[in-house]
Amino acid sequence: MSSAMIQFLSRGGPLMIPILLCSIIALAIIIERLFSLRTKRIVKGNILREVEELLRDKKLTEANALCRRFSSTITRILQVAILNHDKGKDEIKTMVEDAGRQEMPVMERYLNLLGTLAAITPLLGLLGTVRGMILAFDVIAAAGVGDPTTLAGGISEALFTTAFGLSVAIPSLVFHNYFVNKVDVLALEMEKHSLRLLDILKR
Repeated sequence: MSSAMIQFLSRGGPLMIPILLCSIIALAIIIERLFSLRTKRIVKGNILREVEELLRDKKLTEANALCRRFSSTITRILQVAILNHDKGKDEIKTMVEDAGRQEMPVMERYLNLLGTLAAITPLLGLLGTVRGMILAFDVIAAAGVGDPTTLAGGISEALFTTAFGLSVAIPSLVFHNYFVNKVDVLALEMEKHSLRLLDILKR
């Protein structure tokens, strides 16, 4: 860590350390989710087209092998339908829906943690603000208000922790809401593809 960063953190007091840790964790989650929740990674359109053609040709073994080779959220769901192709359509649909629900935690991974970070970092900043104001009032109680520079340390700490806490919380909340919406969109997309391929399977 550079000396400039250390100096910046020291101006905000000890509560800057947990806020910094929250920012690092939030950034890691955002980067990981941006990569993991790409539409092409979850709903592999080219693989789905190949599976669809194989199902039209009644090549169930090949379709299952293709899903297994290119394992993803959607192909694991399709495998459930393929492996249970001899059952009734309604029964397979229920199994597919259950498989989809089991895949949801994979797509929602770390989102609760990101939401928690978005909630606690402003509180940590507020706690730092309260601490800084207490220090400022301690200075006033000890030395009076004749020299405003004596209050600078406490007020500076209060402002730094608030600003840093909000700078972490705001993007964390924005990305949390974005990812939640993204998961909902992907779930609807997977349901649409699964039902279409189920119709082909039982046709």
